[in-house]
Amino acid sequence: MLGKIVGLGLVGVVAGAGVFWWITTPKVWNAEALASVTGDAGKGARIFAAAGCASCHAAKGAEGADKLALSGGLAFETDFGTFHAPNISQSVQYGIGDWSFGEFANAVSYGTSPEGSHYYPAFPYTTYENMGLSDLADLYAYFKTLPAVETPNIPHEVGFPFNIRRSLGGWKFLFAGKGWALDGDLSEEETRGRYLVEAMGHCAECHTPRNAIGGMDRSRWMAGGPNPDGKGRIPNITPHDDGIGGWAVVDIVTYLNSGFTPEFDVAGGQMADVVENTKLLPPEDHAAIAAYLKRLEPLARAE
Repeated sequence: MLGKIVGLGLVGVVAGAGVFWWITTPKVWNAEALASVTGDAGKGARIFAAAGCASCHAAKGAEGADKLALSGGLAFETDFGTFHAPNISQSVQYGIGDWSFGEFANAVSYGTSPEGSHYYPAFPYTTYENMGLSDLADLYAYFKTLPAVETPNIPHEVGFPFNIRRSLGGWKFLFAGKGWALDGDLSEEETRGRYLVEAMGHCAECHTPRNAIGGMDRSRWMAGGPNPDGKGRIPNITPHDDGIGGWAVVDIVTYLNSGFTPEFDVAGGQMADVVENTKLLPPEDHAAIAAYLKRLEPLARAE
């Protein structure tokens, strides 16, 4: 009898390990899908701005053309450790200069490295997963036009158990690939705004509060919350009185172009970098983002 119990226990352990291994296996794009697209660097420049790549990966204090030297290095302090933005320039030694399009797409969409390991979700791939493959190809083509910067990467400062990369597959299983937050009967402009905000702009990565293990609380979508670095709060950007309910569409468009609020305040901190990107987008994209934000559920500020 004891032998049967032990045997069943071993079967359970093996089965559980198999399920864990399956759940935590890094996801990749289908090779046939990758082979069917080509990129346009001109279109990729617009996507680069919308996705805010330079905001995290340019050197601290970089201005103008220097923001295209994607040497990385910015530090992001969180409850799980300090993450350092990597070099994503065309350096072969330190950056992504020798990455294939497939490796690039796997990283951006699924947080899967060329070596087949998981990237930490400080990289907002849970948002970028909503991007279309043709846009990824355009973005890759644009990256290929940018300079190589021979700056070594700074290792992340992450302790146990968060330094176990395989376990990130379980985190992805819980929180990645959840589809659109705003659904329903949307106009063409609102649909474009949703794509800009929920796929490219990754606005929710900062403006949506998170649970104890770092997953976004989608029931509090865009309702703001504590800054992950512990300094101040991220504002509510839903159309609630606690958020931007008093802002007209033109106010939102003006803010995306200039950083000035209706109260004549100005964007600061990381939001100033975001405005540097959004002002590069065409007017129709500003209007689309505003239309999307106005369609969100009005939520009181998350505490």
